[in-house]
Amino acid sequence: IDRRFLIKVNEMYPGNEHKVKKMAILRDGQVRMANMAIIAGFSVNGVAKLHTDILKTQQLRDFYEMMPEKFNNKTNGITQRRFLAHGNPLLADWITDKIGNGWITDLSQIEKLRPFADDEKARREFMQIKYENKVRLAKYIKEHNGIEVDPRSIFDVQVKRLHEYKRQLLNILHIMYLYNQIKEHPEMSFYPRTFIFGAKAAAGYLRAKETIKLINSVADVVNNDRSINGKLKVVFIEDYRVSNAEIIFAAADVSEQISTASKEASGTGNMKFMLNGALTLGTMDGANVEISQAVGNENIYIFGQSSKQVIDRYNRGDYSSYEWYESDPNIKRAVDFLTEEQMLSVGNEEQLIRLRNELMYKDWFQTMPDFNAYVVRKTQALCDYAYNKTDWARKTLINISKAGFFSSDRTILEYNNDIWHL
Repeated sequence: IDRRFLIKVNEMYPGNEHKVKKMAILRDGQVRMANMAIIAGFSVNGVAKLHTDILKTQQLRDFYEMMPEKFNNKTNGITQRRFLAHGNPLLADWITDKIGNGWITDLSQIEKLRPFADDEKARREFMQIKYENKVRLAKYIKEHNGIEVDPRSIFDVQVKRLHEYKRQLLNILHIMYLYNQIKEHPEMSFYPRTFIFGAKAAAGYLRAKETIKLINSVADVVNNDRSINGKLKVVFIEDYRVSNAEIIFAAADVSEQISTASKEASGTGNMKFMLNGALTLGTMDGANVEISQAVGNENIYIFGQSSKQVIDRYNRGDYSSYEWYESDPNIKRAVDFLTEEQMLSVGNEEQLIRLRNELMYKDWFQTMPDFNAYVVRKTQALCDYAYNKTDWARKTLINISKAGFFSSDRTILEYNNDIWHL
């Protein structure tokens, strides 16, 4: 297969050793499985528009230039039957009451919900349903974690695989930043916030397991500090899986989708949150791009570097996290908190020092360049929720009404029409 393919490469690009080196199946004593899959396969697709564009212009550029007809996009989807009809019966029944049940088998029909975003009574009804779902999750957290959370607080949620590029670390750094603000300015006005995490880490992924330990250590400090008067709560939900995810999605106010731009192929948690009436706080990465296009910039909270800026920074090789740490007091304070006495009393000293050094001297997933933009945008989202709930409800209903494109029914139909031809 390799020999025959390289004959074609040499015919199309005579004397171009760069192409041969990049595209060969057999090279340097290795079998390059991805190259073989592209060469032997019928179709190559990305799973979100941005992902497909990056495949075409970055990782698989040589293959795309040689055989563009093989490449296409199939944005991921979710099943509304599991993540709304089954997982959130209160909201599902309310939607059916408003627009009928056609959305269950044809999610595009949920667009009919759009006029209700401008209906004050509908907005109040939605917020009551959200509150009841928050009460349900608070009960689950009390039973499984022994932590009391206030369902009237804003539920800020990040549940997904634990991976450095998904940047749970950015979220926890912000929580440490907030905690220090409250401690230093106890008189400041502060709407109560509950930060909820859920994740699993691969068995051998040490840094991910250390991050889980860190989240739980921060929770120990924050949740047991009576001086902050319950203004902040941090919860790590154990054994994250679809059955408890349903309860979490239904209760979330803010959906954390904060991966380093260009690193998330698609993600589908953002779609599940959107369908259940949470607003996205995220980078322009994965399917966040398409959600933003669907709902409009005013109904989503986008922050941080673009994928181009991130990739350019990698290509230049000039990123110094230590310079950011030294020059920005907000970042320095949050990072230094990792090894303060309070944290060392509840965490593993060796792990905490290792995480701090990772941020200060490497930070491969560029947490620091996005930190202040994250703080600003997140503050805006939390203020919008605290001070204008009717407008918040309007935004959430617009998000739900624009979720039709993100059904897996549409994704699978596209696969069939364009690739499988079943």
